[in-house]
Order: sequence, then structure tokens, then C-alpha cells
Amino acid sequence: MDLTRRDFLKVTGAGIGGVLLLKALDSEKGLASSTRAFSLHKRIGETTTICPYDATGCGFIVAAKDGNIVNIEGDPDHPINRGAACSKGASLAQLRTVDGGLNPRRLTTPKYRAPGASNWQDVSWDWAIDQIARRIKSTRDARWTAIDEYGYTVNRTDAIASLGGAALNNEECYLLVKMLRGLGMVYIENQARI
Repeated sequence: MDLTRRDFLKVTGAGIGGVLLLKALDSEKGLASSTRAFSLHKRIGETTTICPYDATGCGFIVAAKDGNIVNIEGDPDHPINRGAACSKGASLAQLRTVDGGLNPRRLTTPKYRAPGASNWQDVSWDWAIDQIARRIKSTRDARWTAIDEYGYTVNRTDAIASLGGAALNNEECYLLVKMLRGLGMVYIENQARI
């Protein structure tokens, strides 16, 4: 069969149009379940996440129903773990639920312990973020170095360091380092390299 480039584009366009038409009809009229196999989206309630436990950065698929996690499994499309899960990763659901109920030990608000205090107290997210920003600014201003001992302009602070998370992707690391360099920080490291 002689297939020209123009014919190939026509056939490809018609195929894509047909799939999109099936998807539109499926969502509007509720076609039979046999047609639903051609759906282009994941089931409702599924999302992807990255394991928070170690520096590997394995990917998982989390299925939720009514705000409760009903299933967690390795993401077969993730390039690192390709669907596999270690024992810690397989227990990700226990971060939120234990034995079908909410985990009583899960933290849901920021905690703060005042200097000299023995107990932690619940604080709001707005208060916690404001306190973090104020302390970063005051520490940075108190230890700012504009010109070093050799007379070079350096505009930096040596009083703050950052240790990035291992599960961050390249784009997140790029944005994080841009922000930290903008603050004048020089001690920047990532957990995956330690």
C-alpha cells in the first residue's frame, strides 16, 4: 500500500477525532461500559504522588473516595520504581488512615513550642508561615555580608543553610535554588547527594 505523508496525516487526524468524539459522547450520554475502555482519563479519585520516606523518589498512585484513601499502589509509569513498592512505601496509606479510621497520631496543624516551654501548642498556618518569614529575614539581616575581607562584593549570608528534599523534581529544585540564592544563601545542599 502506498501511503503518502498527506494520507498519513489525514488518517491520524481522523483517528484522533474519533477517539475524542467517543470521549465526548461517553461523558455526555453515558455509553455502555464496553465503550468506557476507550476513556482517556484515569478513574475519578486517583492521583499520583511521590514517597516521602527516603531519597529514592518512588512514584505511587493514590485512590481516594469521599476523602479517604482506599488504595495505594506503585505507579507502573514512574521511571524509578516502575510499580514496585518497598514495605515503607506500601504503608503510605497509614499516614492518614489506620484500620479504616483516621490516624489519631497524624498531625493536622502546625505545632509550636515556645522557648523554655515543655508542651507543644497548635497554631494556624498563617501564624507559622509569618513567623518563619520573620525569622529568616531577621537572621539574614543580622548576618549579612555585603563585602568580604578582600574587598569583593559578595552580598550573602552565612547564617542560614538549606537541605532540599530528595523527592523534589528538577523543576522544583531549580525554583528552590533560585529563591535561596535570591536570599543570599550559599550553603545549599540536596538530600539525594548526601
